[in-house]
Amino acid sequence: MNQVELVTALKSLGMPIAYGEFESTPENPSPSPPFITYQFTDDEDLKADNQNYVDIGDYNIELYTDKKDLTIEKLVQDKLKELHLPYSKSEAKIELEELYQVIYRIQLIGG
Repeated sequence: MNQVELVTALKSLGMPIAYGEFESTPENPSPSPPFITYQFTDDEDLKADNQNYVDIGDYNIELYTDKKDLTIEKLVQDKLKELHLPYSKSEAKIELEELYQVIYRIQLIGG
């Protein structure tokens, strides 16, 4: 799976999605929660003989909600399972923005 396929799959959840962050303008304000952002964080490519043999990209998928919402979390988790993407998960409350953030860390191999 590559990044384009990941984005297409996440869009099927029906929530706004952006790379990194939403760019808010007066004409196009940032969406209300729930929404998703995703971002490349690192690579763990398999390397040997001065070459990268297999591309392995680490990504964070960040789900933002205005309250703890197990139903929406399950929706995201079910999609990741459907895509056969193992994930690890962490959570934080962002007090200043009154948001909950759930971060799913995944790897994309070959893309």
